[in-house]
Amino acid sequence: MTRVGRDFGDTMHKDAVPAVSADVTFASSRFPDYKIGPNNQIVEAKLDQKVLSMKEVVARETAQLLEQQKRLSVRDLASKFEKGEYTASGLAAAAKLSEEAKLREAASLEKHVLLKKLRDALESLKGRVAGRNKDDVEEAISMVEALAVQLTQREGELMQEKAEVKKLANFLKQASEDAKKLVDEERAFARAEIENAKAAVQRVEEALQEQERTSRASGKQDLEELMKEVQEARRIKMLHQPSKVMDMEHELRALRAQLTQKSENSLRLQKELAISKRSLEKSSQPYELDGPEALGSYLRINPLSDDAIELSTCSIQWYRLSSDGASKELISGAIKSVYAPEPFDVGRFLQADIVFDGQRLTLTTAGPIDPAAGLGSYVEALVRKHDIEFNVVITQMNGVNHLSESIHVFHVGRMRIKLCKGKTTISKEYFSASMQLCGVRGGGNAAAQALFWQVKHGLSFVLAFESERERNAAIMLARRFAFDCNIMLAGPDDRAPLGT
Repeated sequence: MTRVGRDFGDTMHKDAVPAVSADVTFASSRFPDYKIGPNNQIVEAKLDQKVLSMKEVVARETAQLLEQQKRLSVRDLASKFEKGEYTASGLAAAAKLSEEAKLREAASLEKHVLLKKLRDALESLKGRVAGRNKDDVEEAISMVEALAVQLTQREGELMQEKAEVKKLANFLKQASEDAKKLVDEERAFARAEIENAKAAVQRVEEALQEQERTSRASGKQDLEELMKEVQEARRIKMLHQPSKVMDMEHELRALRAQLTQKSENSLRLQKELAISKRSLEKSSQPYELDGPEALGSYLRINPLSDDAIELSTCSIQWYRLSSDGASKELISGAIKSVYAPEPFDVGRFLQADIVFDGQRLTLTTAGPIDPAAGLGSYVEALVRKHDIEFNVVITQMNGVNHLSESIHVFHVGRMRIKLCKGKTTISKEYFSASMQLCGVRGGGNAAAQALFWQVKHGLSFVLAFESERERNAAIMLARRFAFDCNIMLAGPDDRAPLGT
């Protein structure tokens, strides 16, 4: 008869039971090492590792099953949603719980199979052992049955949680649809409000336009009524009535603006009157000045009849007159029939003397040269930059025509002027007394877009800009920066006051 050793029960738990199913966690992955000794006794080899008993194996499996059952309660989730703790993430949480419920259901089915296999293995082992080992096996079987009952209860709870998850998902879906409906209603309401606001803005614009037309119509009052209003405003102010004084001050500002407009109209009418007078005198003069009398344009001497002497045979000299006619300044180099005004000429009269056959004919502009519209604000915007660049073409160099028409860059800095072509510097010079800069004095229709730049003695350029505004802006900026360096930057023989 075979003698069973003391540790035979533990060996069977460790080696025989795990071989029932591949789903069981094995304590060892090999067959037991033993030998048949004398009298058919089983002699086991000594194990280095500690072998778990059946109770420990079942307890560990039970702990794992209970750990997998710990999840967030569906009732808690529903109560939090009703309290407002879940909004847009509720649907995602419900979907996650539903997925976990499916996974737990599949895991529960696998655990039932595992427990059945484990119980069958213990039943088969029960008939093969005796004594204390048999009691351990019976105790293990009772624990497995208790675990199966507990698992069945958890399955019931799982089904209830699944139903609650489904109910919660439907509730969240309905809430999402209600939220979308509410958003659509709010969007429609906002669109209606926007349309109403647009209509209100249009009505305000129409009212402002009507008010502007009314104010223009009321601006036709005469000067006597204006003086009466001024006297009344002074009298009210002396009586210490601040409210009426403020109203009168606003009215005075509006009247001053109207007076400014009337003065501008008066100047324009004076110019038109001077032009009409000149047209009456044309019959007695063989030549006339033609062209806009403003910065950015050019003036041309034109003959009035075919009997007039050719201008090429005449001697021409342009002058710059003060606004009161008290001073007369010769413009050096301006000896052609065409002259383009430069920034120095703004606010002054221009005069051209024509000498032919020993006779002298004088032509003068009807009024002072007007500034270019928007040039001042354009220059002020450029002043804020550290270095200003203009695209130019060199037409002359040291008085000789320049054949190349390649694009160069004209840099106007706060301390120097530089002319470049790509990365090559053609000329660079700091502001000095020998430097000269002015508009081209003559040269045809393109004179309004060109300037003369003498870098130093023996080196000069005539540069053509892309527009009249850029040419005049470059002259004004260079003179302004040179004035900051105590240098008067002007043309040849110019004697303009410093800082003009």
